[in-house]
Formats: sequence, structure tokens, C-alpha cells
Amino acid sequence: MKVTIVAFDQCTDIDVFLPWDLFNRVRLIHPEWSIRIVGTKAVHTSATGLPVTVHGDIEECNAADIVFFSSGAGTRSLIKDPTYLNRFTFNPEKQLIGSMCSGSLLVAALGLLDGLTATTYPSVQHILESMGITVVEEPLVVHGNIATAAGCLAAMDLVGWMVEKAVGTETKDRVLASVQPVGKLTCIY
Repeated sequence: MKVTIVAFDQCTDIDVFLPWDLFNRVRLIHPEWSIRIVGTKAVHTSATGLPVTVHGDIEECNAADIVFFSSGAGTRSLIKDPTYLNRFTFNPEKQLIGSMCSGSLLVAALGLLDGLTATTYPSVQHILESMGITVVEEPLVVHGNIATAAGCLAAMDLVGWMVEKAVGTETKDRVLASVQPVGKLTCIY
């Protein structure tokens, strides 16, 4: 199973590193999993100034089983960059594609949310709606193999959904239980 996490300049740190951690916990159970952070240059700078070293180019997403779009202010310019968007060619029949918060803008710009509902961070809701997408206030919205999540900690719901769809409930439960605060139930979606 090949997983890609898409990073870019001004990405939200937790939306890259929380999924990175969670997917790598799956790899401890399923060693055949490969998790890579991808981008358009060797190092992107996060919204808080943290250097994010990537493992490869965004074209790796095209052959990945799971594609996870992070969020952040960088999405606003990327949705207007046809050169960037044209580097992606997805098959949502065979790939799981998900986005965190404003990452939904990228998924919409790629045409993957046409005719669907989605969720996103409140500060970009108007942008997503201007793209013709009906926005709902839910932590996770799933349509087939495409999902959007909103609120940084909803990454647990999104990763959980992706892991469950890829390898089952038992692995999802084990991974999410390993990061839950003591005494809390596993994320429910």
C-alpha cells in the first residue's frame, strides 16, 4: 500500500505530521506500507516556519493507493495554478483521496468534488462554495473513495476511514487507540 501526503509552502504542520505519524503506525502492523510526504520542491516551509522535507514529487500521488491532501494558506494560490493541478491524474475508482480543511479546495479544483457535498475549515467555506460545492458542517464527509475532513484533529477520522477502507477495522482501531487520550473512545464517524 502506497500512501502520499501532499505538502506545500504554508501547509498546516499538524495536517502533515499527524497523518504521517498515524500512517506510520499502520506500517508497524503492515510493513508493506510505504508512506511518503510529497511536494514540488525538496523542502517546503510550513505555516509556522517549520521546514518540511519531502520524499518525492507530487506525481507520486498518481500511482498511490491513498492520497492525503494537507491544508494551509498555500492552497489559495495552488488552486489557481494550472501547472500545479495538471500534475495530478487520479482514478477515484481505485484510489482513496482525502483532504484536510482547506485541502478540499485542491480536491475541488481537480474536479473530484463536482456534484458532491464536502466539509472544510470555516475560513475557506466561501471559496469552496464559490467553486460550486455544497459545504456541510461535519468533521468528515465521505462519497465513495473521496473524503473531506475539517478541523485539524479530524485527521484522525480521515486517516481512520482510509485505514479501515484499505486494511480493515481492526487495524484502524489499534492505530487510533494508540493515540487517543486515556479513557477516551476511538474516533467515531
